[in-house]
Parts: sequence; C-alpha cells; structure tokens
Amino acid sequence: MAEMVKKATRESYGIALTELGEQYPNIVVLDADLAASTKTAMFREKFPDRFFDCGIAECNMIGVAAGLATCGKIPFANSFAMFSAGRAFEQVRNSVGYPHLNVKVVGSHAGLSVGEDGATHQCLEDIALMRTIPGMVVLNPADHYEMKAAVKAAVEHNGPVYLRLGRLAVESFNNSDDYHFEIGKGITLRDGKDITIIATGLMVSRALKAVKSLEKDGIDARLINLHTLKPIDREIIVKAARETGKIITVEEHSVIGGLGDAVCSVVCEECPVPVVKIGVNDVYGSSGPADEILEKFGLCESHIEEVVKNVLKK
Repeated sequence: MAEMVKKATRESYGIALTELGEQYPNIVVLDADLAASTKTAMFREKFPDRFFDCGIAECNMIGVAAGLATCGKIPFANSFAMFSAGRAFEQVRNSVGYPHLNVKVVGSHAGLSVGEDGATHQCLEDIALMRTIPGMVVLNPADHYEMKAAVKAAVEHNGPVYLRLGRLAVESFNNSDDYHFEIGKGITLRDGKDITIIATGLMVSRALKAVKSLEKDGIDARLINLHTLKPIDREIIVKAARETGKIITVEEHSVIGGLGDAVCSVVCEECPVPVVKIGVNDVYGSSGPADEILEKFGLCESHIEEVVKNVLKK
C-alpha cells in the first residue's frame, strides 16, 4: 500500500511533472512568474533549458505554448486559474482549442481555498469556461496520487487539456500503488442505495468524511469521484440515478456551469431524478483563512450531511 500523505495537489503536480520530465523529453514548462506558487520551480531546477518564464503575460504565454506545440513539444502553461483560464480565455479558445493543439493549460490556486487572496483570485468559473471549448479535456484531481496519475494521463493524451490545481493540503485517500486513472471515467469510492453524492477535486475528501458520518446515522450514501469534468462519465451517473433515485453534487466552484450542471445535463437526458447542487451560489468569494471560507460557503462535511438528510426527508 502506498503511503498516506497530506499535500496540496499543486505540490503533487510539481513532483509528477518533474518525474515525467525524465521520461518525456518533449515536455516543456511555461510559467507566468509564479513558479514558486505553481510548484513548477521543481521542474525548472532539474530542466532549466526546458523551462520558460513568460512573466506576468498569460495571454502571450498561451501563444508561446501553442507555437511550441506545433513544433512537437508538449507544453504545460501554468498560472493561477483566474489568469490561465480567465484572463487568457481567448487565447486558449482560439490558439489552442480551435487548432486542437497539444497544450496543457494548468490553473493553480483555483476555488475558494486560495483563501486570503480574496474574491479577485478565487476563480469559481474556470471549469465552466474550459468545458465550453470544443475538444478540451477538463481534469480536477482530488488528492496526491490522483494528481500524479492525472498529469501522466495529460501527457499521454494528444490534445488540449485543462488541469485544475488546489492550494490547500488534502489527505490522500487513493492509497493503492496500483491506482488506475482513466480520462473520462469516474470512480465509485463508496457504494450505497439511499442517495448518491458526486464530488470533484478538493471536495471529494470532505464528501468521503460526510459519507462515513452519515453511515453512523443509518444512511447508506454512494460516493462518486468525478475527476474528469469533460468528457464526463455518463454511464456512472446514469447508473447512480437509476439505482439511488437522488443525487447531490459537491464542488469548489460556482453552481453555474460546473460539476452540478454537467451532471444535470446527463440526468435530464437519460434518467430524470432530483439533483441538488452544493457549490458557490452565484456570488463572489471573500478573503479569509481557507477552511473558514469553505465553511462559510457550505463546502464542508457538516453542510453536506445536512443537505443529504434534508433531501432524504423530502
């Protein structure tokens, strides 16, 4: 069994990228003057001739990445999610998505858990934005082992990928050395018949704690980890809808355009059941310690339990 670790997925990303740099000489890394924060400094230290600091010019960085991709490189373009997915959206759409280039766009410090950086940097729209780009794969890994596997999958996938990284440390729960990651395939972490909780990213570990607590109250909740938001695993969602009849989605993102809406689209088309979305409800974030901000917005174990119980009462 692999060691249980507690790391921010941005750190796991830096480790994985550096390890893969040995195996894949075509990997090049671009950063927007944030290498210490995005953890690409690890790659820079080992492969200085394959690292390019583009400065605080994210739109230009995406253009450079697109050019490198046309030359056979596998570029990873890194910044905070607010900038790589937000500020540079037009370049990602037109320079990467439209020609379907092999660029990996990386959004670090996504969601509310960026904490004290406040609403301007708490990107709650990145998944929604990236899902709209034709052909874009959207990945939101939940822990150390999943992030390492996702980075390798992104390298091996020929086409544009958006990879979401978190700032807050999270305990690993995928502790098996033979953990299998497949783009577009969700994972059932706990089976159950009363209700299904579908979570992504940072919220998976919190949902797992909620499910264990609910079990003590006699509630048999299924938990699905959707590490891939696009292409979404329709089969696992429809199966859960048919077998449990009720779904709750949990995401560190706006309820508009993220996991919840993606799940609703599948359910509405194939097996209509009630879906309740836990996320940020059409408001901006606010500055403060990450755990306190997450609790303020209901992205915590106790609120997940409360919502589950309320849905079951109905």
